[in-house]
Amino acid sequence: MRFEELNIPGKVLEGIKAAGFTECTPVQALTLPRALIGRDIAAQAQTGTGKTAAFLIAIFSRMLSMRSAGRGPSPRALIIAPTRELVIQIYTEAKLLGGSAGFRILPVYGGIDYLKQREQIAEGVDALIGTPGRLIDYLKQKVYSLRNTQFLVIDEADRMFDMGFISDLRFLLRRMSPYNRRQSMLFSATLSNRVLELCYEHMNMPEQFSVTPENVTVEKTEQEIYHVGNSEKFGVLLGILRREPGGRYLIFCNTRVAADRLEVILKANGFAAAAITGDLPQDKRMKVLSRFRNGTLPILVATDVASRGLHIEAVTHVINYDLPQDPEDYVHRIGRTARAGAGGKAIGLACEQYVHSLPDIEEFIRQKIPVMPLTDEMIVTGYRRRPAQPGKKDIQPDGKPSPYKRRHGEGQAPRQAPQRGKSGITDNVSRGTGMHPSRHPGGKRPST
Repeated sequence: MRFEELNIPGKVLEGIKAAGFTECTPVQALTLPRALIGRDIAAQAQTGTGKTAAFLIAIFSRMLSMRSAGRGPSPRALIIAPTRELVIQIYTEAKLLGGSAGFRILPVYGGIDYLKQREQIAEGVDALIGTPGRLIDYLKQKVYSLRNTQFLVIDEADRMFDMGFISDLRFLLRRMSPYNRRQSMLFSATLSNRVLELCYEHMNMPEQFSVTPENVTVEKTEQEIYHVGNSEKFGVLLGILRREPGGRYLIFCNTRVAADRLEVILKANGFAAAAITGDLPQDKRMKVLSRFRNGTLPILVATDVASRGLHIEAVTHVINYDLPQDPEDYVHRIGRTARAGAGGKAIGLACEQYVHSLPDIEEFIRQKIPVMPLTDEMIVTGYRRRPAQPGKKDIQPDGKPSPYKRRHGEGQAPRQAPQRGKSGITDNVSRGTGMHPSRHPGGKRPST
């Protein structure tokens, strides 16, 4: 289906053309015909399938066709998203799609100028895009009202529950115009019972749509898994980066500490890398993301703060340095690659700390992830644990002080990695030259 076949105003079609869109994606082809006539929508679709454009095109088209009382205390449209990154992504696409129509669109989220945002909202906006916390803050101060809001969008509804925002979301919805006096749209990766309950409570008989539910992960994503020891993980990661240079890598860790540590070790070994975590100041986070988007930063290390809401072209590899403990997070992480019809590779490193998540992940995606054989040659051992600093000890990837002495060279292990057979399984028999002391029976280094 082409956008010209739908009842979309010319100014919005100009924005669609500026965005480079020509044909509807499956979720757009299903939802737009109904949304354009004012029906409420509850849609389940995979990440990266065009959900954002679907609801923005519908909203902007309806805003142009309906009478407006002008900019007042109530924004005509409210779009709620769980993370700052997703708010920024929606805002960027909204400016592109609605630029020709002259709408005043404003994003609000934590981490940037509080008073400036407050003043901009007070001046009146057509579409307000924000995270629940900051939206509630300004609403309680009566900077704006939701009594006359005509359009509501809840994006990534399942994530709202996961992040504990459901009470905040209900707070906003109870202060909105009645459900039968506004058009509401909800988009989510999964339409679970709790999400559907939210639909029934605050929407007007929404029509449900589900796009390719039998394929939980993106078909063009090539998935692989390596079974590794915790002490081998960085050596395996370094081998992957060296074997496949020139890619754009997004590497996920489960904790902020792990992400920060990995950034340090990657830089120490000559790789341009940066990490974004939940406590990184917003201005620094935006600079890092900008560098990653424009290609000057080839490696981005992140916690799950980046697993949703980031649409970055040409991410060639997603590496789960730590397997996520929630199966849905796995789907969203690997959804950062193979976007907009492109191919991509998702690689998981299953160590003893997180391998227990693998069966749940495979059950959720309804497929077995191919296990790749791992040999000694694929594990890099001679690498730095941290930037060279006189008088400072090396730090291993697991965060423990290195027992190796300086006479072996900066950050280089004097012993070989544990031997592996053809099957790729580690041979745990000590050969007197290959066993890390933490893995040797009794915790002592074998005598040589």
